[in-house]
Amino acid sequence: MEHGGQQAKGPSDQVLAKAMAGDRACLIDLLEELAPALRIRLESKIPPALRVAVEADDVLQVTYIEVFGRIGQFKGGGLDGFKAWVGRVAENNLLDAIRAAQAAKRPDPAKRAHRARTAEDSAATLIDVIAGDSKATPSRFMARGEAVVAMERMLATLPADYARVIRLYDLAGHSADDVAREMGRTTGAIFMLRARAHDRLREAMGDEGKYFSRAGG
Repeated sequence: MEHGGQQAKGPSDQVLAKAMAGDRACLIDLLEELAPALRIRLESKIPPALRVAVEADDVLQVTYIEVFGRIGQFKGGGLDGFKAWVGRVAENNLLDAIRAAQAAKRPDPAKRAHRARTAEDSAATLIDVIAGDSKATPSRFMARGEAVVAMERMLATLPADYARVIRLYDLAGHSADDVAREMGRTTGAIFMLRARAHDRLREAMGDEGKYFSRAGG
């Protein structure tokens, strides 16, 4: 039925509208409805050699964290648009999990933050890893303790699982296998969580000037 030239929303569209307005129960309902088909889709894309390290359910769990934290970024398109958006988030997470599982066989020490003896050094090194090619240089902090304060402030903005992976793997230097056992997840899930956590930390940095001294400054 149409009202004033507009088609009335169906039940699923109404649930989506509530989810976008902040109704967590409605968002959970939508994700549970999508889960079976999405799980099959993800499983079909996991290379046979990596199925021990990468599990579709782990990908889904990280995807749910992302969807809950970023539902405000979904700009519309109805239920079909929402399904496509969640699917893209899930496939991006799967790609990260696959890359991480492959990289775990040949780790790059330069991308591991915990190379130092003190909390200040570990925090500054992690910020350096996150900053990448930025001209910001944590090693030139006027006060070394600023690195720890900045990192704690940024970690406080992350979902709990993201922050925990950073604390255990990047800052405390535990192995991925140990972190996986402590968190009750697969190693693939740990690397996937870490990749998403690093993305969030880059966003949390915002204006580099809040955290870093400038090279040559």
